[in-house]
Amino acid sequence: MKPLVPVSRARKVALGVAFFVLFVAAWSAATFSGLVSRTFLADPLTMLAEGWALFAKHGFALDVGITVWRVLGGFVLAALAGVPLGIAMGAFKPVEAFFEPFVSFARYLPASAFIPLLILWAGIGETQKLLVIFIGVFFQIVLMVAVTVGSTRRDLVEAMRAVAGGKPAPAGQFASIGCSIKWRSGV
Repeated sequence: MKPLVPVSRARKVALGVAFFVLFVAAWSAATFSGLVSRTFLADPLTMLAEGWALFAKHGFALDVGITVWRVLGGFVLAALAGVPLGIAMGAFKPVEAFFEPFVSFARYLPASAFIPLLILWAGIGETQKLLVIFIGVFFQIVLMVAVTVGSTRRDLVEAMRAVAGGKPAPAGQFASIGCSIKWRSGV
């Protein structure tokens, strides 16, 4: 094994599957042998049976669906607000200088710390739950987009201006070029 040497796709899949096989084997050994009490950790077969009961008898699929809706809804709202702000911060340094201190500070605050305030502001309905996800994701999205847009190569920006006839390029084009380069290079 050498550092930073790429792994073939087949080997990557095999190693990924091997991890889960070893994990379940260790879990089984610890629980079936009695090393860990069933009070603290149930065995894999019990977990499968209880999981099946949750879905088949207790309607757990609906609860999973609602949770997925909340997570996706909060993420989409955060992306709709965070991507334009990130593009503006990455493309225009005065905008970055204005927002970056607060965004960098707020991204380290745990979203769960806002739950009491969000209950006061939005109640205990779906809005409050969406806002918890929104707060947990928004600041990360803003910074990732700002860094991607800000790291767009200067020669590409100048080439875009030349194609546009010397007019300033729309900020969205900065993002598309930056993301395209990162995606193609595998960064």
